[in-house]
Amino acid sequence: MDRDRAHRSSPGYSVPTTLHLVGPTSWTEVPAVLSYAVSDPFAVRIGFGEPGEPADDGVTWLLGRELLAAGLERPAGDGDVRLWPARTSGDVLYLHLRAPSGEALFELSRATVAAFLQQTEALVPPGQETAALAVDEELAALLSGGADPGAR
Repeated sequence: MDRDRAHRSSPGYSVPTTLHLVGPTSWTEVPAVLSYAVSDPFAVRIGFGEPGEPADDGVTWLLGRELLAAGLERPAGDGDVRLWPARTSGDVLYLHLRAPSGEALFELSRATVAAFLQQTEALVPPGQETAALAVDEELAALLSGGADPGAR
């Protein structure tokens, strides 16, 4: 099954938010949506673009839910995704994304991310992610060449 299609049809939680792209002389508001799906319990998606736009119209980054939670309290991540709380303001979380085409530093609300994570934990408690995975169905689909085993 296509993972993006499974993500869209799975129970989950989404919240629109605004990130602030930090530039050399100013910052720019960037609309985004934080989303979580029970079918992909280890991951959080950040979709950049207006809420309600088709997913194909924007850019989506996939982050580990555990990484996002750790970044609320201390510097976390290395490589393409890094997060850390601001030292001077209680409600600022920094998100640094790096891709081959460039990199970006965003500010976002720690309170928004914390509330979002609390909702995801109500759906799948930390430590229970593996139990939420449909490993048997995914394996059956892989072994059948991608055909839906329930469609027989």
